[in-house]
Amino acid sequence: MASPLSPPRSAATLLSVVLSVMLGVLLLLARPVPVAAAMDYAKQVLIGADFHGADLRGVTFNLTNLRDADLSEADLRGASLFGAKLQDADLSGSDLRDATLDSAVFEGTDLRNARLDDAFAFNTKFRDVRIDGADFSNVPLRGDALTTLCATASGTNPVSGRSTRDTLNCP
Repeated sequence: MASPLSPPRSAATLLSVVLSVMLGVLLLLARPVPVAAAMDYAKQVLIGADFHGADLRGVTFNLTNLRDADLSEADLRGASLFGAKLQDADLSGSDLRDATLDSAVFEGTDLRNARLDDAFAFNTKFRDVRIDGADFSNVPLRGDALTTLCATASGTNPVSGRSTRDTLNCP
């Protein structure tokens, strides 16, 4: 028999259920929100695609044909463009920091004012690229690529404030 000071059994059960539901809701709200997986555009033909100003952090464009694509002002930090074809693509003002550019083909590509700090581009091909104001800080480049880039390097990156020639360590 319940004492006169204790709540009736049904009230105690109801209180227990309400507290359990509240605790469950709090646990659901406290869970970390899953991070959306980066997009994977590997091995696609994206000729003339418009990615102007897009958030493409961590996106994979491995072996993708991006000829004539507009990637200007895009955030490509940590993106992988391994073996990508970027002939006549516009990457002006884009952020390619920490990107993988190895074996990519930059021919007629616009890299003006782009940030490439810490990108990996050792086997990347550069031919007839525009690099005025591009920042190549800490980018490993082959000797022939460095010679090609230094031949036309000029300007200062508007964001980092570094000279293109200085970031390439041009003589």
